[in-house]
Amino acid sequence: MEEIVNKVANSSLMVFDLEDYYPDSHVIAVDVSQWLFGGVILKETEFRAQLKTTDWSVYEDKYVALYCSEDAILPAWAYSLVAVHLAPFALKVIQGSKELAIIDWYQDILNKLDYTDYFDKPVILKGCSKKEVPNEVYTLAIQKLMKVAKSIMFGEACSAVPLFKKK
Repeated sequence: MEEIVNKVANSSLMVFDLEDYYPDSHVIAVDVSQWLFGGVILKETEFRAQLKTTDWSVYEDKYVALYCSEDAILPAWAYSLVAVHLAPFALKVIQGSKELAIIDWYQDILNKLDYTDYFDKPVILKGCSKKEVPNEVYTLAIQKLMKVAKSIMFGEACSAVPLFKKK
């Protein structure tokens, strides 16, 4: 019987897996309605008092997404004031969804990566992940990889979709 050879493992094909950089517990969403009267009304004195007594240390080294789950009308400064309290602890504070914060996390990670291992090599941008990597992150990643890779495919080695080939 002939030995089965794994041609993918023996090729120069490089896999770029965004799941390797998934933030797991590094991104947290914080609902500002917890500091509103009845969850919907901002009373400035009470709002400021509650922010002062909040334990912000639980957000140490986190990306924090500030949002309001209630249909409250908040003054423009409300999120900024919460950010003032978070800033000494959090790595970054954004106003928006947790997904937006995850995208921001990836943008920062992708900007810091060293892509020299992928120089002039065929790359698969792994597309089947167990974690929910936002689609926008794939768009960010391919722009970085295009600068160095010989070619880029999306998916898995067994069913990759060609996306880019250096001319």
